[in-house]
Amino acid sequence: MENQSFDIAIIGSGILGASITYFLAANSKSKVVLVEQESAPASHTSSRNTGKVHAPFLYDPLKKKHFAKAAFLGFDMLKTYCSIKSLPFKQDGVLEVATYEKGIDRLHKYMNWGFSNGLSENELQFLDKDQVSKMEPNVKSLGAIYCSRDASVDYGAISRHLVEDLQRFGGAMLLNKRVRKVNAAGGKITLQTASGHTINSNFVINAAGGNAVDIAHSLGVGNDYTDLHFRGEYWRAPAEYNGLTKISVYSVPKYPEYPFLDPHWIVRADGRREIGPNAVLVFSPYAYTLSTNLKYAIPKIFESLPTGVSKMLFDKQFISLVFREVKSSLSKTAMIERAREFLPQLEPRLFSQRGTAGIRASLIDKNGKFVPDTLMIRSDSQLHILNYNSPGATGALPTGAMIASQLIEGGIAKAKMDADHTTPWNLPKIAEQMLI
Repeated sequence: MENQSFDIAIIGSGILGASITYFLAANSKSKVVLVEQESAPASHTSSRNTGKVHAPFLYDPLKKKHFAKAAFLGFDMLKTYCSIKSLPFKQDGVLEVATYEKGIDRLHKYMNWGFSNGLSENELQFLDKDQVSKMEPNVKSLGAIYCSRDASVDYGAISRHLVEDLQRFGGAMLLNKRVRKVNAAGGKITLQTASGHTINSNFVINAAGGNAVDIAHSLGVGNDYTDLHFRGEYWRAPAEYNGLTKISVYSVPKYPEYPFLDPHWIVRADGRREIGPNAVLVFSPYAYTLSTNLKYAIPKIFESLPTGVSKMLFDKQFISLVFREVKSSLSKTAMIERAREFLPQLEPRLFSQRGTAGIRASLIDKNGKFVPDTLMIRSDSQLHILNYNSPGATGALPTGAMIASQLIEGGIAKAKMDADHTTPWNLPKIAEQMLI
């Protein structure tokens, strides 16, 4: 049995955990370690997504303040990092289209949100249906928003480069170390892994994504919250549709209070075209297959019954949408027909290959309501980051910089005097911008 000690341990090597550790290793003298259960970093949500750098016009500046601020700052930080590492950063823009009358009102609300969140009039434009047709002749809509401050990247590759850098800066990376139990006693945190490895730390950061709520609960934190997992699925478009549009096309969701998005037409950084995602309710953050989903079904149901999830069973709209998403999972035609609302040329019979599915965790409060923004719960020796979903990847770098800066300023991490020469960013400045 191996036993190691560190000043700060970060659980989860998705892009958020990698970003936090990257900035701590670069800017502090503290002994930091990134702990990952898989054999490679960013094996789940950070590598299983659309790869979009989201502009913050979709996020209410009051209800989703952190997500909006992080998405705005994340654009330039990702662009800089991708340039340094010679990674793809394709600033291709996006269309958000309205396919129904009330969707036009929603677009105007998005315009106001975008300007409140820092976008300029040059970056965010309202288009009537004729202007949409001129920009993208194959798109059918009643109107749209065009945002030029939107891009396509490979978040998995970015995460792996961050891990390489944090190790170069002196941070440690532990793979194949699934955290089985966490103990907090005497001001120390002890992580017990399934392989028998013991990790002692003065401070722990829980950035475990789909497992974050379970880890928090094991330490008696966040007991008023639980999570639901949603699998986003995609269909890859055949080559004959590569010229259908130049840019990605999103449609205004008909039920914005729920995490059910109408499928998008996605143009990826490598040129692939896909339709997705839906949001299928599953019972595990790793339920990519039916067998895995069934394995965790009964435990998750019993875990959820005493929580706010039980109240959602009386929400007829929610239940109806759950079954609609299941139908889109079982039926290729059902999925693609929804995208035909704005791209009527699509033929379901021509789609034969599924894309890569990803799973995100949505936080539910004790009243059975979805928590809109990320939630960070801090104590003297712990930081738990819950509900960190889309646009989480877009905002991971500024969020990681903010957390690292706060820990250094608070004396949890020891400042490194020559840190300014290590990364392109000034940590206190980013932290200040995040908190404005």
